[in-house]
Amino acid sequence: MAELLRAPRDLVLTDVEVDGRRVDVVIRDGQLGGTPKAGADVVHGRGGALLPGLNDHHLHLLATAAAARSIDCGPPSVRTAEQLRGALAVATGQSVRGTGYHESVAGPLDRALLDDLHPGRPVRVQHRTGGVWVLNSRALQELGVTQDDGRLWRGDPRLGHSSDVPDIAALGDELALLGVLGACDATPDLGPDALRLLVEADLPQQVLALGAPDDWDHPGVRRGPRKVLLGDEDLDWDSLVARVTQAHEVSRAVAIHVVTREGLLLALAALEQVGVVPGDRLEHAAVVPPDAVPRLAGLTVVTQPALAARRGDDYLRDVDPRDCPDLWRYGSLQAQGVDVVPSSDAPYGPLDPWQVLRSARDRETPSGQLLGEAERVPVRVALDGMLAPLETPGGPPRRVGDGGDLVLLHVPLEEVLRDPRREHVRLVCAAR
Repeated sequence: MAELLRAPRDLVLTDVEVDGRRVDVVIRDGQLGGTPKAGADVVHGRGGALLPGLNDHHLHLLATAAAARSIDCGPPSVRTAEQLRGALAVATGQSVRGTGYHESVAGPLDRALLDDLHPGRPVRVQHRTGGVWVLNSRALQELGVTQDDGRLWRGDPRLGHSSDVPDIAALGDELALLGVLGACDATPDLGPDALRLLVEADLPQQVLALGAPDDWDHPGVRRGPRKVLLGDEDLDWDSLVARVTQAHEVSRAVAIHVVTREGLLLALAALEQVGVVPGDRLEHAAVVPPDAVPRLAGLTVVTQPALAARRGDDYLRDVDPRDCPDLWRYGSLQAQGVDVVPSSDAPYGPLDPWQVLRSARDRETPSGQLLGEAERVPVRVALDGMLAPLETPGGPPRRVGDGGDLVLLHVPLEEVLRDPRREHVRLVCAAR
């Protein structure tokens, strides 16, 4: 089990591997370097690699914390309507919150189907894409909403977060023990209550919030590029151009959410019309046709290789065959000089960064099929992406000494690159 030290004042790490050399590292009065202080705690590194803290460049902190008290409503845990009925029945609490639903379970989910499956308590179930919530009649009544089909697109702001978040601080500690000490929260349109929850959690991570308003200013949760949602139901050219223009006019980059071929092409056209500024990025870019790759110059793509692994069999079965070679590009983009960094997209992808690294290297679906051989990248490449600065994910990887966050591993870096896994994490020193 890894150990977490928050803001250590005086510490000596002996015989740790840094940039291929075995050295001693001193933390004195909370700063890296200097002469060891009398009485400082000593940790014998035994040749284990010392890294800066990892950064997860795209995840959803509030939704991930809330998922801890949710039931799984999709594959592989739930595969049939009767299994879903059983899962809803055994859920505890006054109301039921479910996540991960996919149409393969019981077809398109709506209010009537949820009423049939579980009418007794308020039930809300999120599709595994995160884009839509489906509520049964009891939940709609509780919310005071009239919606015949029970579907709320991008419904998180209407549903609220406060009742769904059990313990954001616990999530922060869980991330830290995995070696993640930087988190870019990709939740759009964070309101005052959600921002308050993030600030008051006092997380060990540096947090960058894409959904913070333009006037947001707080050292614990910093404002990032402006999140711009662009889904299949929202392909509005004039609105997109206006949103990008407005962000650039207040000296703010944009982070455009694109998951379809059409959405990507629309986003690129808008950026070409308005002009790209430093920090502009594409979230997901799940489908990139070959002729669009040169148009990504100057942008950073924040991808999720573990989704290619976790859902690869579904993609191979359900996605238009013309799109399959273009899914979740990574290696082919880097080969063309595009800046790409990996991330988890938790809770929709696995929180474990070491699993993300393995997925970037292997690109294996659950059944063992290879999804996009040209998109495989070495673990070193993906790790460098996680070590890139939170504010500039396309930048060079941070090194020990660039900030105070440190992760000590049980083994040398060479072994980590050969077999990345969470068990290698031994000690995490968070500067916050």
